[in-house]
Amino acid sequence: MLSAIIAAALIDAQTMNPDLAQLHPYPFEKLAQLKQGITPPAGLDHIALSIGEPKHPAPHFVTENLIAHTHLLANYPSTRGTDSLREAISHWLGQRFNLASLPDPQTQVLPVNGTREALFAFAQCVVERQAANPLVLMPNPFYQIYEGAALLAGARPLYMNCLQQNDYLPDLDAISEQQWRDCQLVYICTPGNPTGAIMDVPYLQRLIELAQRFDFIIASDECYAEIYADEAHPPPGLLQAAAQMGLDDYRRCVVFHSLSKRSNLPGLRSGFVAGDADIIQQFLLYRTYHGCAMPPATQSASIAAWQDEQHVVDNREQYRRKFEVVVELLSATLRPQRPEAGFYLWAKTPDSDTDFSRELFAEQNITVLPGQFLSRPADDINPGHQYVRMALVAPLDECADAARRINQFMSNY
Repeated sequence: MLSAIIAAALIDAQTMNPDLAQLHPYPFEKLAQLKQGITPPAGLDHIALSIGEPKHPAPHFVTENLIAHTHLLANYPSTRGTDSLREAISHWLGQRFNLASLPDPQTQVLPVNGTREALFAFAQCVVERQAANPLVLMPNPFYQIYEGAALLAGARPLYMNCLQQNDYLPDLDAISEQQWRDCQLVYICTPGNPTGAIMDVPYLQRLIELAQRFDFIIASDECYAEIYADEAHPPPGLLQAAAQMGLDDYRRCVVFHSLSKRSNLPGLRSGFVAGDADIIQQFLLYRTYHGCAMPPATQSASIAAWQDEQHVVDNREQYRRKFEVVVELLSATLRPQRPEAGFYLWAKTPDSDTDFSRELFAEQNITVLPGQFLSRPADDINPGHQYVRMALVAPLDECADAARRINQFMSNY
């Protein structure tokens, strides 16, 4: 009987999508294996700097709005979302990115259940897998969803190294003309995860010009765009760059935004995509079959969040204070560079990032994420090697305590 069950399981496995075998373990699976068998000091509380999950309180007015609209659970939601939500998003985009004309809420805006599922689903919608050599370009290091989305869409990922000498931005000159011709989709992340690097308007406009010339789509992951150091200089966005070059229809440009980091609402699973109306129309068709409509109560709470900026300003101030304290404390040891935006420190380690991470956990009960878990070897290097990502999401006192413990660890390392 057991042999029959095993045989049936093998047959089932053979009939699964073969592209699943190409997926890499997720970074946190690798991290769990790295820490396996280690017992950190019992007298030290664990401090997790590994996961980018916001820990600041969710805005009370958003949670109250969500509770007040739970009666809407009795209704099926529309995949397009309500007119009110799309209008709130359109107005926020116009105000935030200084757009002379607002994106059309009827054709250029689509609510999604957080950017993670949307970034993944997007490749399944836009990649033409029958093409001779479909490429999906992405920064390296990167958010692993980009890679998984490309592989399961039948495309080949092409990794663009983000190195210090290029300000941690992809080197567009390193891509050959043939690779641009084979490219169907480019994922970018600005501000970058994990580096915090910002793509300025000229950089974005150059990429847009390449997209128009070689007929590929740009998917701009901008979920960290509302956490930045200088209140007077917010990071620009892809739609902003397109509009400034007269591309008011945002041709081949789509942006992804979320309330997770901006408003400390990762559990709400609320975001949106916006841009090229033709692409949005096709993505809406895909999502209609995908069954990803945002719950009505979530839509109502999301409107409240997008229409308020004060809680976002307060959120940024909390992160600024943490960066000031932690960067100063680590200035004589790891010497991390304060990022332009985002809530990560991308810090260089004295030697192996995996050895550093494992021993830091063993001695100080602090978890950081090895950089090579976020990157792939490309052009004979791994750009994540000898780096660690530290998420400053914990309260200020915990972040400061972590920095002091890292200094103690470094003194004996």
